[in-house]
Amino acid sequence: MAAGFCRIGLCTLLALPLSLVAPGNARAQGFKFEQNPGAAQQAAEAAARQERVNANLSTPCRQAIKNKKIMVIIGEQHSNGYVLAQQQNYGPHFQIINSRLQALGLRTYTPEEIRKQIAQAEIDAYFKNDPDAALSAARRLGASFVLRGLITSQSTVNPVMRVNQVTVGMGFTLAASNGRTVADAGATAASYAGPDVRSMAVALLNEHADEVVSKLYSEYCRNAAPAIGNGSK
Repeated sequence: MAAGFCRIGLCTLLALPLSLVAPGNARAQGFKFEQNPGAAQQAAEAAARQERVNANLSTPCRQAIKNKKIMVIIGEQHSNGYVLAQQQNYGPHFQIINSRLQALGLRTYTPEEIRKQIAQAEIDAYFKNDPDAALSAARRLGASFVLRGLITSQSTVNPVMRVNQVTVGMGFTLAASNGRTVADAGATAASYAGPDVRSMAVALLNEHADEVVSKLYSEYCRNAAPAIGNGSK
């Protein structure tokens, strides 16, 4: 995964119509991100983000990934470094990412399908960067790709507002079934709403999933499609 996340409000990653996203979800949860631009600035940022998404998706390799299987696994890193990776805890996160992967022509697995065929110890090993575990899990499912998403959080005191804030990031690493990393992307945002990290991660994904997934797609097409795409299952 790329070292370090972007500044508050943006990093890059896949793109579909934003109508699939529930933009009101973050507000319903009471989140208030650190930046609060006016309507004109918000519209400009949205337009720029969509332009980046369109540019990423213009990379020509849809046929190279059409109907290929991809396994998405998600974990959450705590402040002590421990990673919690019980897949049943991340249903909303899967839904946001999987819908965009499916729109690109990939075949995804539900968390239930993954849990039935992949041992928890194997998933835990994958989050500890065990390449053998990743390869074994992908082969058992017949997956061509594994997309690992890691939620991170950091609690700090905002130096201007003098209030507690939680910065949440999500980093994604795309690997081929042979264990080779072919793309990565991430997003980050800050909130004063409290330590509900998983809900904040859902709000973050709702805002940036299109860009995140499109970046993963573009990097794969540019860096790996000729070598890996045609030979994957």
